[in-house]
Amino acid sequence: MAKIIGKYFIALVPEGEVLKEATKVKEDLMDKFGLKYALKSPAHVTLKMPFSWNEAKEKDLIDRIRDFSSNNESFNLHLKGFGKFGNRVIFIKVRPNPKLIFLQSSLAEFCKRELKLVKELSDSNYHPHMTVAFKDIKAKHFDEYWEYVNKLHFDQKVKFEKLVLLKRKEGRWYPLSELALGDKPKDDGADLI
Repeated sequence: MAKIIGKYFIALVPEGEVLKEATKVKEDLMDKFGLKYALKSPAHVTLKMPFSWNEAKEKDLIDRIRDFSSNNESFNLHLKGFGKFGNRVIFIKVRPNPKLIFLQSSLAEFCKRELKLVKELSDSNYHPHMTVAFKDIKAKHFDEYWEYVNKLHFDQKVKFEKLVLLKRKEGRWYPLSELALGDKPKDDGADLI
């Protein structure tokens, strides 16, 4: 039987009003400018960039991340305003938070040590954000997108109580498992796919 390699990433995914508002920004950009690539995943703050993993060992991956997650605490984040990376990415800003930086740094080390994943530049040069447009952005229209986004208001505080392992299926990213922060491992049926 051939080994099937899946694509995964680890993120903080907001719920409720914050998820709804961030998704609305993405939908507005799609309706107004045809920017739809960011809608291929739920609104999120990436902690570990996409990586490959043997699907036959998916349960082991979930269990290991659950162990990591259970030893870290939930925390609040303040999402306010918009930012950009050159003329390639537009995002919702994540206000500085030492707990987030510690969590991401610990996760990067955990992934290198326990999962044998390569430590990437993004693991060391972390800039937390919530992407609302990328990949299908056209540089010649960037100023128009940016002007539009800057007229929007985004100011939300959210408590993150779990890490989410997402998996790529048919070109979209779906939550595979939700892993409680600060909660000792238990079988809570939180696997989603």
